[in-house]
Parts: sequence; structure tokens; C-alpha cells
Amino acid sequence: MKKVKRIACLALISAALILAGCGKSASRQAKTNSNSGAEDAMQFPVATSFAHTKAGGTIHVALETDTPFTGIFSDELADSTTDAKLAQFGSESLFDTDNSYNITNSGAAAFALDRSAKTITITIKKGVKWSDGVQVTAKDVEYAYEIIANKKSGSSHYTSSLQNIVGLKEYHDGKSATISGIEMPNGASGRKVVIHFKEMHPGMLKSGNGYFWESAAPYHYLKGVPFDRLETCAQIRKKPLYFGPYQVEDVSAGQSVTWVRNEYYWRGKPQLKKIIISIISPKSVATAIKRGTYDFIEVVNSQWKQVKNAKKYNFVANIPLEYNYLGFKLGKWDSETSSVKMNKRSKMANKYLRQAIGYAMNVNQIQRKYTYGLTFRIKTLIPEQFGDYFDDSLKGYYYDQNKANQLLDKAGYKWKKGETYRRDPHGKQFVIHLAAMSGDSSSEAIIANYIKKWKQVGLHVELTSGRLLEFNSFYDMIFHDDPQVDMFIAGWTLNNEPSQNGIYGAGTQYNFERFETAENTRLLQEMDSQAAFNLTYRIKIFKKWQKYMNEQAFVIPLTSSYQIMAVNKQLVNFSTEPSQRNNNHPLWYQIGFKKQN
Repeated sequence: MKKVKRIACLALISAALILAGCGKSASRQAKTNSNSGAEDAMQFPVATSFAHTKAGGTIHVALETDTPFTGIFSDELADSTTDAKLAQFGSESLFDTDNSYNITNSGAAAFALDRSAKTITITIKKGVKWSDGVQVTAKDVEYAYEIIANKKSGSSHYTSSLQNIVGLKEYHDGKSATISGIEMPNGASGRKVVIHFKEMHPGMLKSGNGYFWESAAPYHYLKGVPFDRLETCAQIRKKPLYFGPYQVEDVSAGQSVTWVRNEYYWRGKPQLKKIIISIISPKSVATAIKRGTYDFIEVVNSQWKQVKNAKKYNFVANIPLEYNYLGFKLGKWDSETSSVKMNKRSKMANKYLRQAIGYAMNVNQIQRKYTYGLTFRIKTLIPEQFGDYFDDSLKGYYYDQNKANQLLDKAGYKWKKGETYRRDPHGKQFVIHLAAMSGDSSSEAIIANYIKKWKQVGLHVELTSGRLLEFNSFYDMIFHDDPQVDMFIAGWTLNNEPSQNGIYGAGTQYNFERFETAENTRLLQEMDSQAAFNLTYRIKIFKKWQKYMNEQAFVIPLTSSYQIMAVNKQLVNFSTEPSQRNNNHPLWYQIGFKKQN
């Protein structure tokens, strides 16, 4: 039996990707304004009990979304958390980690780093097989990089961090037919890969560092598909191959996926016979929990009081490495140069305007009102889970309308006598378009609250398209820099290593704000530099970056959340601890129904 830890304090910070919202009966909740949800969550374990399981059984897993899923079953091509959750039963990283996210050799591949030679060596274990029985090979590792770096595939995972691999940029630019820095000493059908880097970085020993890819792609299965057709081909959308514990049996487009055992799974026979994951509207989660419809279902924080006494479930809670933020569109993505192009004359270019918008938001108050403290304001873009990297001296953007008004006055956004809203510094009418995602029944109320608060300081904010956007439409507009979006509320699921280049660097498409300055680039490079192998120096740079980002306010950190999972009381061996997860997902092969004595 493994000892189960419990959440110790509220200080651990992270958030949900979709706007955490308010439940029903908002007026009654407003009177309570309690922190009861957080107080409950702190008492919950971070894992179920661990015990022997009986073989077999089918479970139903809820996927909470208000829109049909896209169903891109490829780590190299998928972008959304929704697709990642769909694929979690088969998608497995090459590496396991310990509880500090350090890469271990207990996963599908062994790992060795040679700082002097500027290489990492990946050795795939014998018997690690795709779900069609074919051994995972060195070519499968290389092929994943080819998918990411080939312009025709359209992968958004090609970043400046990965360009540190020797020859990857030359392959991306069409100057080379191969990636010169990926070496296969025993040939393409062997199990060893040596990757050569231009520079080594301090985070490379941790999973999720962004400087090398941690998955493989089945070359033998996909090699006949042109890169520009990979994302839509049947081999990825309907019958994908994985080397994880389960394989896809059936896909009901946009609605559900049925998984069955991968009989070739390298760790041994998975405990469950079948897993069915299906979408459910966040608005319906409380009803589903009270009825016991699913075996695994995440609690919507605003619905906590409605479900806290559900009898069928054990509740498991943690604060994952995730957060919500408010981003400002400041430029466009240049696909030719694979870099952002900041427009210093964009509507949201004035940093005092951005700061004022942050101070006008009553984040703590509105979240306490509707989520009982399960969702709460955060102060920086580095979560507290990252320990010494987090700068606890920063106050962030707390609610202060006087400060917001002062900043707007300073920036030249003036009221004209008799008008409700301020005009821009040129005396023109000024409207800001906000893009935000739909979610549970309270999402609309929370956004309406923010719009009201901005109005109180004289800012005219309207929803892009006049309504909250469904997930796919929202990210399509954000990725393509739609001119209807001036600012947006979104979220990140973070890597386990705190490097920020992958989402805020000039060379990543995930820099949705299109913000680029010499100082931001310098700090991002320094936090991953040779000098940063000195931990004290690296921490110092991280804190400088947080202060710089706080002052520039091109991204304003908003909220973090407790994540409460309702798990069927008959199920065991589920954990949120890093050493009991792979690819940020549970070790599904070991989860099953408890064996009765």
C-alpha cells in the first residue's frame, strides 16, 4: 500500500484552462462569499487508495466541453487540452519522472545527457511496441521531429527552443532533406537515438523542458501519408497507433472514443477491459455526478456545493500546473520567418492601458463569490509549485479602481463631458473587443462582471462576435490573429520545467500576444543559458523576468484553481503525483476495480 499525501495549503498555485465559472442561484451564493470549497479541497487526498485489482471491467470517463472535439490523435499535431485528454489512455511519453519531474529510466526509454558533448541519448527499451505489435524504433523518434519541423504538416509545436537541435531549422527551411543533428547509431530500425544540440540548457534533465520532444510517431504506419494530409488522415483521426496501455477501438466523431487494451503493452496487461470517454457540457456536470453517470468526472468548481455529498465517489484534489490569464493582441505571427511581429501602434500597445485593465478586475472577489475559493487570483506567471523560481514579493494585479483611473488618465484616455466611456488619446471613440470561451452556466456572469468593472473606469469593452465563443472557434481566432480580437482570456497547462521560452518567446506560435522586446528575449535566453546551470543565478533571472512581465502587462495572470476529481469508490490506483503519471496523465494501466477479499 502506498502512502497517500494530502494537499497541505492553499499556497500551491495553478489553474484551469477554461474559465472557471459560477454555479446556479448566483444571488444566494453572493451572500455566502465563503472559502468553503478550498477548505474542503485541502482535506482531500491527491490519490485514491492503492490495492490489488480484479481484471476487466468497463469505465466511463467524462470529457467536459461545450463543443464537439476535433479528435487529432497525434502529439505532434494536436494543440488542445481536449485532444490531449481524449488521447491520454494510449498516448505515453518516452520518459517517466520522479516527483520533482526529473526524467528517470523507468519509462519506455532510458535517458542520458552529456553536457560536454552537447548530446542526449535515448535508448528505447526492447518490447516497447505500437498497438499493432511493431517495436518502437529510432526512426519513430526522428519521425516525430520531422512532423513537427516540416512546414507542410502545419504543426504549431515548432519553436525556437527546438531549433537548438542541430539541423532542425535547415530541415524546416527546406535546405536539408534530413535533420543532421539526429543520429541513429544502430540504424533506423535500431533503438538508440543521439540528439546533438547547439547549446545545453539547465532544464534538460526535467520532463517538459521544451528543448527536445518526448514522444515518438509510428513511421511504418504513417510514412505513406504526405505531411500536408497527416492531420486529417484516417490513420490519425480514426485508427491511431500508440505504445501506451490502450488502443482506439471506435471514434464517434466529436462525441466519444472507446479504448480497449493494447495487448502488446510493454508494462504488462492493463487492468481494465474497456474505457469510454464522452463529452458532457460543463452545465450538466453536477447532475451527472449526483446520478453517478461516470466513473471519472472532474468537478466544476462553481457546482461544488451541489455535488459535495455525492455517495458514489471519492474526491481527489490537487492544484495542477495550469493557470488562466488575460492576453493582449499586440501584433501578428509571421509564418515566413516563424516569429512574432509586434506592432508598436496596435490598439493595446499602451502598457498603462493594459495595467489599468488589470487593476479594474475584481478577480478575487468574483471567484470567491461563485467558486467558494476553489478558484483564486494569482500574482505572477510562475506558479508557486516552482518553488524558489516564484517571486512572492510581487503583488500582481489586485482590484484597485483608483489606480486604474489614474493610469488611464496618465495614458491620455479621457472622458468627454456627458459621455459614458473614455476616448483614446487622439480623441476618438474607443472600443475594446474581448474574446472569451463559453464554459459552465456561470461563465457568462463572470465575464459580464468584468465588463461592468471596466465600464466603471470608462472603458468600453464588448465581446468579440457579441457572445462567448466555443473552444474551437476561440482558438482558431487566437491562432490566426483575427482583427476582431483586441484581448482574450485563455489558459495554459504548463510544462514541468519552468522555462518560459516555449510560450512567451518570439519564435513560438504559442506567443499569442505577439509580444517581442529585446529585454524579454534577453531574459528568456538568460534563464536557459550556460550561466543558468548555477541555480542561484537562474532563480535571479526568473524573478527579474516576472517583474518585467508584471510591469509590461502584455499578459496579466488571473486565476488558479483546485482541481477536484470525482472517482468511483470501487476504483483504485489513481494518483495525481508526478511519479505516478506519464505525459501529465495517470498511469492508466494500473487503474482498475478493487479486488474483493
